[in-house]
Amino acid sequence: MTPHRTGHLLQKNKKGTGVDQAAKSADGKGTQSVVAGIDVGGTFTDLVLFDATHGTVRLAKTPTTLDNQAFGVINALDAAGADIAALDLIVHGTTTTTNAVLERQLCKTGFITTMGFRDVLELGRRTRPQAYGMKGEFKPIIPRDLRLEVPERMDAQGQVVTPLDEESLRHSITSLIDMGCEALVIHFLHAYANPAHELRAGEIAAELWPNDNITLGHALLSESREYERGVTAAVNASVQPLLRRYVERLADTLAARGYKHDVLVMNGNGGMVSARHVAREAAKTVMSGPASGVMAAAYTGRRAAMPNLITYDMGGTSTDVALIRNAEPTVSNEIEIEYAMPIHVPMVDVRTVGAGGGSIARITAAGLLQVGPESAGASPGPICYGRGGTKPTISDANLLLGRLDPSRLNKVPGGMTLDDVKAIFETELGKPLGLDAIASASAVLRIANARMADAVRMVSVSLGEDPRDFALFAFGGAGPLHASAIARELGIPKVLVPSRPGITNALGCVVADLRHDFVNTVNRPLAIVDMDAVHERFKAQRDEGHRLIGKEAVFIREIREIYSVDMQFIGQTHLLRVPLPNATPTREELQQRFEEAYFSRFHVALPEIRANLVNVNTSVIGRREEIDLSALIDSEGRKQSLTDAQTGIRSVWFDGFVDTPIYWRDHLPADATLIGPAIVEQMDTTIIIEPGDHAHQDADGNLIITLKNGIGG
Repeated sequence: MTPHRTGHLLQKNKKGTGVDQAAKSADGKGTQSVVAGIDVGGTFTDLVLFDATHGTVRLAKTPTTLDNQAFGVINALDAAGADIAALDLIVHGTTTTTNAVLERQLCKTGFITTMGFRDVLELGRRTRPQAYGMKGEFKPIIPRDLRLEVPERMDAQGQVVTPLDEESLRHSITSLIDMGCEALVIHFLHAYANPAHELRAGEIAAELWPNDNITLGHALLSESREYERGVTAAVNASVQPLLRRYVERLADTLAARGYKHDVLVMNGNGGMVSARHVAREAAKTVMSGPASGVMAAAYTGRRAAMPNLITYDMGGTSTDVALIRNAEPTVSNEIEIEYAMPIHVPMVDVRTVGAGGGSIARITAAGLLQVGPESAGASPGPICYGRGGTKPTISDANLLLGRLDPSRLNKVPGGMTLDDVKAIFETELGKPLGLDAIASASAVLRIANARMADAVRMVSVSLGEDPRDFALFAFGGAGPLHASAIARELGIPKVLVPSRPGITNALGCVVADLRHDFVNTVNRPLAIVDMDAVHERFKAQRDEGHRLIGKEAVFIREIREIYSVDMQFIGQTHLLRVPLPNATPTREELQQRFEEAYFSRFHVALPEIRANLVNVNTSVIGRREEIDLSALIDSEGRKQSLTDAQTGIRSVWFDGFVDTPIYWRDHLPADATLIGPAIVEQMDTTIIIEPGDHAHQDADGNLIITLKNGIGG
């Protein structure tokens, strides 16, 4: 993986305008011409700034300030030379909530639920952390002493079984305040069917609770399954104070520098919401970073006439993959980000494996070569970074095989040399395996590529999709290094490498739309469902989405809706998402579409089993202005020929060492065509074009690699 550099790069594009000046908002008010997208990662904060007024694009990559991410945001803006007071819009992707959940650095939160259901968060689905053996541990997100019960009960039809005991509720709220809780969850049984008790409890809590950090389970997620709804509400409340404090600090810091407009925050569904409202549904920002990269891929693929993509984002620690069909990312409301941590709000369906540039290779007790999931991280990092790392990693293997330029890596005086890396590979891996250093490095890449190919299968083959029907969208600091090999493994015919792979998540913040997703439970056999009530539910969801988008101070081109239902055969557990063309489906249409979706997924027809309509879903999307992606590479820096863009020749391993031309991407002619083997280097990544593969640039500066024979090899 190419190391990231701090600093900024100013790029002028006299032909492009960055933002399409002809694009107007839906209400005709005009355009927002200076837009900054900022993605805060665990190690670096990335920025893309489009300025349509001057026809420029500015990029920055600065270290993330973990103690206060707002400082890192300001540093990135300063590194790009941005005039903060002149910005029209800032869109921000944050890891605040994601890291808090994964690291369990959460606020002290109280939980009030129906009598007898105190342990719903702990019992879960009675699964085990380890599939085999008797070991494994699970720590519920809210400890048992902070989970209290009150007398009340609704049945599954929404009928009152036990009235709400308001005196007991007040006593429980007071007790949690006395125990120092900062946030509160109210989660009653079957509140999705009738929220009356939760609503009344919320009114009482508002009188007593010292702040606004109160989460009502049904308000966040109005669907059945008490465990999933309870965990989602618990996550929301536990991160709510953290996110609220962060966005307030960020807004204050930006205002002090002259910023006069709203800050939008990326949600995990790939949409955005105002920082003024984001803390109310804080759980929706979990996974916002990976989602922004997927949104950038969808946008780029649509413009490149490649709407069907599998995204492949390889960083230093892990690899994220997702599926995009018809320029629409797959969104799921059944994401489990770790064991017993289901967050059932709509999120882009991103799957992760522990394989990144810093993944450590080792020999197991059984004498087998294993790569990851342990990582060298940013400190000390891979050996080749010269920061004290001594364990062989994927990045070190790429270095030994000539795929990375040693002169661009180790800048530390007295740091490890290429010979040092080679010696460690021979000692740590080669001797136990009976291989030399080069063969060991090649084996490391083969195993790493196989693991990442398995991740691609998780979002394609396991969901009934054929990878050969898609192109692989490679980004992240290390993604383009491995993309062609993974595509060849899976039979994927093309690889699309965007112009700035290392800052794709920040670009996603710039191009993402406003989006609100709604889910309501019906949970009735289709044969007896009141279809008029279903149509009314769709209409209410659509109207609420339009209302929420209308509140945002963002210019949009159009508003559109996506309708779907979740269905299952009666007696089955798992749900299938069934897309719909409109909000007024007939009963017969739902039955037909569900059977088609079931057969497409499992290749089994079950006409004798009745269908169950579980949820109705609506996504309301406000499309923003078009961005000219060709502005990401300065046209003035391009050379007239490939010869002029070539920086040298290096011996690179492709089942044997081959003298390979090296090119600098910013210098490639606009109509460049390359035939592998070749390496294309740029500020934020290195791209491998394997022998026999063809690559060409499109109008937006994307590099499109067609694998040998066009069939994945």
